[in-house]
Amino acid sequence: METQNKKTRVLKGIITSDKMNKTVVVKVSNLKKHPKYKKYFKISAKYKAHDEENEYRTGDRVLIKEIRPISKEKRWIVTGKVASDSKEKSN
Repeated sequence: METQNKKTRVLKGIITSDKMNKTVVVKVSNLKKHPKYKKYFKISAKYKAHDEENEYRTGDRVLIKEIRPISKEKRWIVTGKVASDSKEKSN
C-alpha cells in the first residue's frame, strides 16, 4: 500500500491579534482576477495559528503552515518570521 505525499500549504501573512494564549490571528491577502472584467482585486482571509512560545506580536509578518486540527478553529502553525527589507507602505 502506497502512502500519498500531500503538499502542505504555506501562506504568508500579518499578525492582527496576539491576545489569546498560544494562538495568533494571521491575515492573509491575495490578488484575484475578475473572470469577466479581468481586473485584479484584493481578497483576505483570517486564520488562527498555533504559537507555542507566545513569541510573535501584532504586526509581524509570518509564515504559517497547514497541520492537523489542534482545536475547533486552529489548523495552522506559525513556522517563522519573514524578514522585511523595506518599510511598510502606509495608505
